[in-house]
Parts: sequence; C-alpha cells; structure tokens
Amino acid sequence: MAGRIEERLAELGIELPQVVPPVAVYRPAVRSGAYVHTSGQLPMVDGKLAAAGKVGAAVTPEDAKALARICALNAVAAVKSVAGDLDRVARVVKVVGFVASAPEFTGQPGVVNGASEVLGEIFGEAGEHARSAVGVAVLPLDAPVEVEIQVELTD
Repeated sequence: MAGRIEERLAELGIELPQVVPPVAVYRPAVRSGAYVHTSGQLPMVDGKLAAAGKVGAAVTPEDAKALARICALNAVAAVKSVAGDLDRVARVVKVVGFVASAPEFTGQPGVVNGASEVLGEIFGEAGEHARSAVGVAVLPLDAPVEVEIQVELTD
C-alpha cells in the first residue's frame, strides 16, 4: 500500500528518479539522529547532466529554475534511500542552493525557488524550510545549479 507522500507524488505526476551515484568520494545522503542530510545534488537525468553552463549566460533563469527542481527531486530520492519511507519526513528543515552565475546575474533566489516550490508541492506545510541561495563561480561538471536539503524524520 502506497504511503501518503507516495500518493501525493502520483497525484503530481512525479516519479522519483533513482539515486544519483556519487561522482566522487561521498554518500548521496546520511542520517544523523533524527535528521537526513543530502549531499549536493546536480540536475542529473538518467545518469547525465541535464544542462551545463552559467546562469545568466548559457542558461536562462527559467531553465535554471527547472534544473533546481530536478536537483530537489534527486535530493528527495536520496532522502528516501536512507529513510525508507517518505512518510517519515516530519519536515524539510533547510535547503541550500548553489547557482553557477554569470558575473552580473543576481537572481539566485528565483532559481532556487524551483527546488523550494517542488518540496512544498510534495510535502505541503512540512515542506516549508529555511534556505540559502548562493551564487558561485563554478560547480562540478559545469552544472548550472546544485541543491542540498536537510530533513527531520519522525523517528
């Protein structure tokens, strides 16, 4: 029987991806006490980076927002791999988004909204979180965006 969050994902037409294998020496997610911390998730789709380049140059802010959504879904998949059941997520505590930005680009918060919005769609009120949106010079594999999340589990 599907849990509440699995049913919500189905209603939204969202199929969680497989956990993205690490590109270096780390785990996609770890549990510490009641919390699951994900590693930074890139916009990987079927094992490939969905886009590359700097936001505000090669990548539009709108496209980057969609990529941040992909990153967040990869992070939720990583959480599920550790928690087992997404119904155990009491709340999303923190989201950190890194945006590889052209020098003049200052719209990082709008880009990271792609992650925040999908977490709200999935978890409802429990998806409301604290957040940082940071512009950086470059990300691994020349990804335009990277997102990490921390969630609290019910037990």
